[in-house]
Amino acid sequence: MAKQGKNYRSAFAKVDRDTLYAPLEAVRLAKETATTKYDSTVEVVFRLGVDPRQADQMVRGTVNLPNGTGKTAKVIVFANAAKADEARAAGADEVGGDELIEKVAGGYTDFDAAVATPDLMGKVGRLGKVLGPRGLMPNPKTGTVTMDVTKAVSEIKGGKIEFRVDKHANLHFIIGKASFSDEQLVENYGAALDEVLRLKPSSSKGRYITKATMTTTMGPGIPLDQSRTTNLLAEGSAA
Repeated sequence: MAKQGKNYRSAFAKVDRDTLYAPLEAVRLAKETATTKYDSTVEVVFRLGVDPRQADQMVRGTVNLPNGTGKTAKVIVFANAAKADEARAAGADEVGGDELIEKVAGGYTDFDAAVATPDLMGKVGRLGKVLGPRGLMPNPKTGTVTMDVTKAVSEIKGGKIEFRVDKHANLHFIIGKASFSDEQLVENYGAALDEVLRLKPSSSKGRYITKATMTTTMGPGIPLDQSRTTNLLAEGSAA
């Protein structure tokens, strides 16, 4: 078993595992405990009180982060003719029809999001085994199956993120980079939190968000006060 480095141990020691940190406090601590030499990504994980095996308890959605993600997403678009030209003009990194579908079928997944026009979904649907496990499958519910490819590409490039609960009822999403200001990270967290709360399944009983953790790339997990859903820029407990 690999030993944890000195920097990680030092960062881990700064986190009180018995404390649920307010979002602003968690953001500050996450930045302080970032251990990488590069600009770390800041992520949040929610444990949800849902059963993902039930279709009516699947939590999946998108949100436009007000301050972006700090990363320009690589977007491919399955489209032909005029729509392909629109996608290129909007800044898509790769655009194509049958040839791009065959490339992805061969295992190409070096991109962050995929958009498709409805007329190609009959063919793109066959890519489920490649794109599905990576959360990259175009879906009308997330706005990635659309004739308005310009809007779809622009939103993704501008900081739109997609999230989906996994089979263990965990939901992961990015809220930015460690170089962001405290306020920017909290605002992004709040936008994502609001959307996750809005998507609570009516069939989900009991506590919806049972646990929340914030972390940076290779940094320690910081317990979040999941009950704090308003006044996110305030310090201390919600009481």
